[in-house]
Amino acid sequence: MGEVGTTTYRIRWRRGTVTALGRSWRDAQELTAEVPGDGEVPALAHPSLVGVPEVGDTVLLNTTAWAQRLGTGGYALVVAVPDRLPPDPTGPGHLVKARYTPLQVSVQGVDEQDSAQHRAIVDAEDLGGMPVVVADLHSALPAALIGVLATDPDLTVAYVMTDGGALVAGFSRTLSALAPSLAGVVTVGQAFGGDLEAVTVHTGLLAARHVLGADVAVVTQGPGNLGTGTPWGFSGVAAGEACNAVTVLGGQAVGALRISDADPRPRHRGVSHHSLTAFGRVALGGVTLVAPRGLGSELGGQVEEDLAGQPERNRVVWMDVDGLEEALGLSPVPLRTMGRGYPEERAYFLAAAAAGRYAALRVPLPDEED
Repeated sequence: MGEVGTTTYRIRWRRGTVTALGRSWRDAQELTAEVPGDGEVPALAHPSLVGVPEVGDTVLLNTTAWAQRLGTGGYALVVAVPDRLPPDPTGPGHLVKARYTPLQVSVQGVDEQDSAQHRAIVDAEDLGGMPVVVADLHSALPAALIGVLATDPDLTVAYVMTDGGALVAGFSRTLSALAPSLAGVVTVGQAFGGDLEAVTVHTGLLAARHVLGADVAVVTQGPGNLGTGTPWGFSGVAAGEACNAVTVLGGQAVGALRISDADPRPRHRGVSHHSLTAFGRVALGGVTLVAPRGLGSELGGQVEEDLAGQPERNRVVWMDVDGLEEALGLSPVPLRTMGRGYPEERAYFLAAAAAGRYAALRVPLPDEED
């Protein structure tokens, strides 16, 4: 049995001076800070939390992830502008997210009794058969959305962001760019910063359907997933749990498979073990797994072989992808996953788009809804 020790929590604190401001989007502001001993450090502030930094401001930084050169973002994070604190928050809401961390924040959730959406959530019994595309990675979102709208541009799509990656929705430049094509963003669990807030994936899905009026929802974690190379130690396990929520609520769970012929890690070649585990072993209510037609032969039959062991509750569908590659090529945001773009990771993005197309074709007619 392995040795068990006391957990040590490490934060690398630094104090710096803002020397330049960069891009801004949604609830994010890039900046550069001069940090003694580290030099010029790229940093990111979330103005809703810390206010808007200005050139010359002293900033307190968490440089833990930046010092580790982690792939997503590569920023130090502004914890405070200590000499110019933002005003106290006003307005309703007592739902606390990032609970009991130094940056816990109060928001108003659709679940709360005094929210404008509370009655809709109380009265909502189910999803009425709404298809829900569930993916492991945040990078699948634009491709899944493209698949839906390329199939039926009149459909309304909402995004439900879980808390397996970034907690702050404003961190995602993708969400900022996709805003015109989405009915809204619902942040659930400890994630926050969406157009709507919800306590659980369940109420987040109900809000997508009954508050935002979505025909289709997409569920993924925020950017910055966590994996350990162990069978169960990856944040994408939550994709299977999201499928269970969809099933319980009377929706249609549609799995966007993580497929790659470019990833150097064997466990992610063909159909990633993340998809096989989350959908095949965690999603106990069953999920329709969508693979792009023709991709199997291109990858030497590996996709068929990987999917052959799925339990009976999971249906495998091979979807026609006519027109989807052209639509992906016109994406309003860069298509990138694990540092690789499209078409290098063509299989991955085509699989997400195929799942979106399948979901679009499964939207119930009004008289078919429960």
